[in-house]
Amino acid sequence: MHLPDGYLSPATAGFFYAVMAPFWYAASRKIRRILSGRMVPMMALLSAFCFVIQMINIPLPGGTTGHAVGASLAAIILGPWPAVLTVSVALFIQALFFGDGGITAIGANCFNMALAQVFTSHFIYSILSGQTMSARRRGIAAGIAGYISLNVAALMAGVELGLQPFLAHSADGTPLYAPYGLSISVPAMAIGHLFAGIAEAIITGAGIAYLSRNSPEMLWNPAQNNIDRIPLTLFWSRLRILWGIVGVFVILTPIGLLAPGTAWGEWASAQFKDLGLGFVPIGLQKMEGLWTAFFPGYSVPGLGRNSAYIVSAFLGLLFIIAVFLILTFLGKACSRKQNPDRKLLEQDS
Repeated sequence: MHLPDGYLSPATAGFFYAVMAPFWYAASRKIRRILSGRMVPMMALLSAFCFVIQMINIPLPGGTTGHAVGASLAAIILGPWPAVLTVSVALFIQALFFGDGGITAIGANCFNMALAQVFTSHFIYSILSGQTMSARRRGIAAGIAGYISLNVAALMAGVELGLQPFLAHSADGTPLYAPYGLSISVPAMAIGHLFAGIAEAIITGAGIAYLSRNSPEMLWNPAQNNIDRIPLTLFWSRLRILWGIVGVFVILTPIGLLAPGTAWGEWASAQFKDLGLGFVPIGLQKMEGLWTAFFPGYSVPGLGRNSAYIVSAFLGLLFIIAVFLILTFLGKACSRKQNPDRKLLEQDS
């Protein structure tokens, strides 16, 4: 579901940036009101998890690949608005540093995975779980929410790709960007992710069931900020365990290299000859080299494929932690500027 550069026309890509901008702004405003010293580490943790889990590709019918996203887990643990920024940060890091998803397509990718999937999973989980304290029911509700929401995100991507031949084509009707219409793109994305959704369901359901049994205070509650009720030493102890789980997934990322084929709709222009399409969209060719990532395809100079994948995962985690440290600093600076009395109190203390 990581749409590359060249698959969406500039107008479509710009449209999704414009759509996401108010949601990013609203999320940052809402986050500022509930931001605490403990919320930031949780957001960094879930963003890192989303980054790592998306590196583990699984084979899908038709010779393509897919992956879980982790957005549903972030939405249920953090709440929808923090999750919008949490997943967006992971998608930005993937595109900028590793070329996983296009720079021009960040708006669309965030719309699909950081907005549509996040709010869909939050809505479904809220209905199915209700006010229950049962870890089993919460886990089942989370699994269903994860499965449905991932398929919603995939459907969105299929529609976006399928509309391109209609929206952007040459005078003779030849598509300039994504070449396949809705009759091909929607079934291709939808059917494949009926299977990829199983991975999202398992990860989301197991994660929520685990936290419900062991650390229910770390799950988002709209009525109160439960996370601040956990004793500080206990919070950091539990956070270390969760980071350890993320570390295990980092070591497992090379498993994703075993999946044969390429994700549907993420081919390089050179691969179109093998698809039997008969042409390479001109606009796609021009845009696909728009940005050269620092570690394209999670490769690292001088390292083998497996080692480079693991090192890339660790680098991604470091980049994500750095982003949230910067956001924390900027948030505190803005808060002090808006509330000078608080700044004076901090200086006195």
